[in-house]
Amino acid sequence: MDYTFVKGKSDIIELAKGKATFVLVIGNTKTANISGITVAGANPELIKYTPPADAELLYHGRCLSIDGVPATPDGKPTPALITYTVLRLTSIPLFVVNSGLMVPPKIPYIDLNAPVGENIAEKRAMDRQKVEEVIERARIVGKQISKLSDVLVIGESIPAGTTTAAAVLKALGLRDAVSSSMPKNPVELKRRVVEKAVERVESNDPVEILSAVGDPVMAGVIGIALGSEKPVILAGGTQMVAIANLVARMGEINAVIATTKYVSEDGNADLSLSPYPVVVADPLLGKSRYPGLRAYEEGFVKEGVGAGGMTAVAYARGISPKKFLEELEKDYEKIVL
Repeated sequence: MDYTFVKGKSDIIELAKGKATFVLVIGNTKTANISGITVAGANPELIKYTPPADAELLYHGRCLSIDGVPATPDGKPTPALITYTVLRLTSIPLFVVNSGLMVPPKIPYIDLNAPVGENIAEKRAMDRQKVEEVIERARIVGKQISKLSDVLVIGESIPAGTTTAAAVLKALGLRDAVSSSMPKNPVELKRRVVEKAVERVESNDPVEILSAVGDPVMAGVIGIALGSEKPVILAGGTQMVAIANLVARMGEINAVIATTKYVSEDGNADLSLSPYPVVVADPLLGKSRYPGLRAYEEGFVKEGVGAGGMTAVAYARGISPKKFLEELEKDYEKIVL
């Protein structure tokens, strides 16, 4: 077994041996414009292009909206690279869902007509009625796509998503423990943003909390998960923990969270807050011969674009971690170097 349960147990990952479908939900929140809160993009102007570029990479092995691939300012590559390798090796079908993008991707995608999330330090994230509409449209997407497979894997890409996740957890009365794409998690900055944001939450209603302090990608993932007629793998780290807590208050689903060991080993994150079982996969990047990949083991990037969940899916399908690392390095050479 090349993935480990760190909370609970479930056979959902095993279902990925059959038919699995990967859905990537992408969007933006203006919370990412707060200086120092995210490294998802080499500079502030590029942050808005990170989610569409991630999605383009999954289809084409290269980005169309930007030159090169989404990376941290010092060149550590997007976790989309990990998911790209899994999709290439397994031929699992991919659907991209636009849930609040600033810039649409240059690929086919499903559009939920979601608003861009506002900066939660300054105002409500989204209008409640719009959020309800997005969730309803996303339910339809989840219901239809789930008919194709035995298990639905849902990933996300949204810069500053761990900050909105922290705000949602705190508004739900839970510990706002979230990871970061940097080894030095800007905890104090996030905490100040979160404190300001949750001041405007006036009820414990999950849709109200999402509308006040969440982001549009959460709305998309929640709707797809609630609409799915098959079990769901929420492929992601602390963002999925926040989403899972909202989902659990809105309906019954059969789900697990699947993430990388880099999130589970992050002292600022707390995966035990998940209402569903949590599985962790190790992509062995610490053993890579490339510093850009080894950086994940050193606390950079850690997760995103479904990387951890899709790694677990690859292992469930019989791809050995050693083979997976070899294939990932090949893609790194081709796409990044």
